[in-house]
Amino acid sequence: MTLPPLGTESPHQESPYKGKTGLRRIWNALHYSLAGLSAAYRHEDAFRQEVLLAALLIPLALFLPVPGLGKAMMVASILLVLVVELLNSAIEAVVDRVSLESHRLAKRAKDIGSAAVLVSLLNVMLVWVLVLLG
Repeated sequence: MTLPPLGTESPHQESPYKGKTGLRRIWNALHYSLAGLSAAYRHEDAFRQEVLLAALLIPLALFLPVPGLGKAMMVASILLVLVVELLNSAIEAVVDRVSLESHRLAKRAKDIGSAAVLVSLLNVMLVWVLVLLG
């Protein structure tokens, strides 16, 4: 297979799913996002646990007697955990799709994704401590 010279590709050659514009693109993106959230909730134990954590901590953050910016930081730190977990789950799914064989690069990718989740959880603790004690 010969590749075309750089810069001469059609913007739609990357994927047959690219190319929708306007409201149709937004509508499709919403459905893909909801499907992603549903898949993560159905298939990822860690994501379900973090959703439970968010369901407990977000209302708590909103009812605690802290200034609005503190509440926002507390909620944002929790939502960041969900975002990082979704990305970690996506990395794991792609690595497993490529190969289920044990490989040092596959392990590294999964370990780094897991480390990102850990850092986001440590961030929750740090933000909450600083807001509540500061």
